[in-house]
Amino acid sequence: MLEPVYLRTYASGELGERVERALKLLQPCVACPRSCKVNRMEDEFAVCRTGRHAGVSTHFPHHGEEDCLRGWKGSGTIFFTGCNLRCVFCQNFDISWEERGTPTPPRQLAAMMLELQAQGCHNINFVTPEHVAPQIVEALPFAIEGGLRLPLVYNTSAYDSMESLALLDGLVDIYMPDFKFWDAEMARKYSRAPDYPEVARRTIKEMHRQVGNLAISPNGLARRGLLIRHLVMPGEVAGTQAVMRWIAAELSPDTYVNVMAQYHPAGKVSPSDHSEINRQVTPAEFERALEAAWQVGLRRAVASG
Repeated sequence: MLEPVYLRTYASGELGERVERALKLLQPCVACPRSCKVNRMEDEFAVCRTGRHAGVSTHFPHHGEEDCLRGWKGSGTIFFTGCNLRCVFCQNFDISWEERGTPTPPRQLAAMMLELQAQGCHNINFVTPEHVAPQIVEALPFAIEGGLRLPLVYNTSAYDSMESLALLDGLVDIYMPDFKFWDAEMARKYSRAPDYPEVARRTIKEMHRQVGNLAISPNGLARRGLLIRHLVMPGEVAGTQAVMRWIAAELSPDTYVNVMAQYHPAGKVSPSDHSEINRQVTPAEFERALEAAWQVGLRRAVASG
């Protein structure tokens, strides 16, 4: 079994310096592209509504992730509260918008990782971590010293800062970003982030540079690399065809892409608000999305619904 990359970084003595750099990103906060510049070390917060410590909603072995992550014992998911995006259709609205969770200091966060490892999970899967990347780095030495030996999955919207990704280089084994929107106006309308497409292209390229294409062990488990998720949306507002062309041209035809049909109205979407996306994706829309991936030569594009 491959050794998680963070063990080499820890053994080199560099992780302590990473923790210092990470905490500096919080005061004033430039941990994500919002650059709110509040002092989160003093429990100030802005868009993400998260102060000094990461908020955790729940942690458990997740059997609904991709096959290569869930395996037979589950992916060890830690769901963080808050979010730096404001997606009106968020399917975890109570966690991301309403922040239903508990502030979790670094030793407690490390204990959650070790608990999931003890339960037999195949990896530690940080869900919505963009705004708490510094706190993850801060907790990691405690987890390593407690015996953590599982690969880390960074399960992100891709609305990350390059500073945070620099901290994570040599710590994360598997990056799993969404690529939500191609068009800036769609990103503004549905996520309040018109710069999202530009940021996502930049950060996903950096993730690919760090870990390369997804490598899967003979037993079917992901060990290292990039896995992109793309949620197909009604009316093709996500810009699926352009997203697939970019992945094939700018990353690799061997990029693992999960083309997802799970969209359903949630969050703030209703017949009277954002009515144009107040429906599920049709079979024809999803079929066009898959064809867009295959036509540009993405050999590892898979469907999930």
